[in-house]
Amino acid sequence: MSFDNAYEAISESNDEQHWAFGTGFDDPLSDVDKTILSDVDRADLATYCLMLGDDALILSQRLAEWCSRAPELEEDVALANIALDLLGQARMLLTRAGEVEGAGRDEDALAYLRDEPDFRNVRLVELDCGPGPGGDFATTIARLLVFATWRLALMTHLTNSRDPVLSAIAAKAVKELAYHRDHAAQWTLRLAGGTDYSRERMTVALATIWPHLPELFTPHPTELRLAAMDIAVNPATLKSEVDSVIGQVLTAAALDPPATPPPAPVTNRTGRDGAHTEAMPPLLAELQHLARSLPGATW
Repeated sequence: MSFDNAYEAISESNDEQHWAFGTGFDDPLSDVDKTILSDVDRADLATYCLMLGDDALILSQRLAEWCSRAPELEEDVALANIALDLLGQARMLLTRAGEVEGAGRDEDALAYLRDEPDFRNVRLVELDCGPGPGGDFATTIARLLVFATWRLALMTHLTNSRDPVLSAIAAKAVKELAYHRDHAAQWTLRLAGGTDYSRERMTVALATIWPHLPELFTPHPTELRLAAMDIAVNPATLKSEVDSVIGQVLTAAALDPPATPPPAPVTNRTGRDGAHTEAMPPLLAELQHLARSLPGATW
């Protein structure tokens, strides 16, 4: 390809160049044994893959909203790359969920054709943290710091899963999440140590995000059953590790952990049960619009 004409890069003859759209990758699971262990309940395993996949998918969508709107060009690229990392994790996990449930649904069907109550993500990832009226950049950074720290701890432990696919996905994810956590930590220090206004915004951002931390460590029955079989991770076991890491960042930034209570559960149900916030419907409307408007289309 000569690249004399920019449009050569998007022609069908150069389809392998479409890496940003999810093609042209080697399958990281191509050599992994995908056999489902005989003692594992398929419904539980499929649900667990949905939980982890939905977390990544929904936050990827939120971060993608910052494209062309970040405070500087380098950050525009950084957030887009983090979103793509999470989208890659979501694709593998949703594909695995579809394989395990055996209902003929692939990653696209699970991403685009499920309704809100069928999503199993924690509510932290769906919050409208900007760039629109619902939030700002500091809130996005606060959420990324918390989420990346929590998910890195989870995926690190998940590398020891008895399920070969989950173990392989986790091994790939930890390298990406270590960067995500470091990136968010650096921005936390930068905002906290900048102007009085940037420090105020970071303080408000942490107070906005903090109430949603308890849900991250509240185990769902599915997680407990699979954790007892060394398939999943009990999120309650991650709390001290996550608190320690976030505490180190806040200490370096001379910030105190906010003392804000968690939101009340919806009829004793959380995001893992399909109970979401008012931010979820418009997010899904944007995420799913094209696929639902043109059923069966490929691009």
